[in-house]
Amino acid sequence: MFDLFNNDIPDLLSVRVTAQASSNRIKLDYQENDKILIRAYITAVAENGKANEMLIKMLAQEFGLPVKSLTIVHGLTSRNKVIAIKK
Repeated sequence: MFDLFNNDIPDLLSVRVTAQASSNRIKLDYQENDKILIRAYITAVAENGKANEMLIKMLAQEFGLPVKSLTIVHGLTSRNKVIAIKK
């Protein structure tokens, strides 16, 4: 599990997704303005919400949260997504 936010997980996450990757993994990129961009590489194809479903499962597992606590609020059909987290 990530200890990225020192046990203070934010309400919204910015995630960039790459579907049809060679393996499922999550990478953290630090931008110039000290913001963290989460990059998710997913083996699922971007059809019928399969990649979105896998993304939610991966993030829930990494943060130790139930799947139902994460929701895509922006970017359902885009590579760039905003994920809302209910604690």
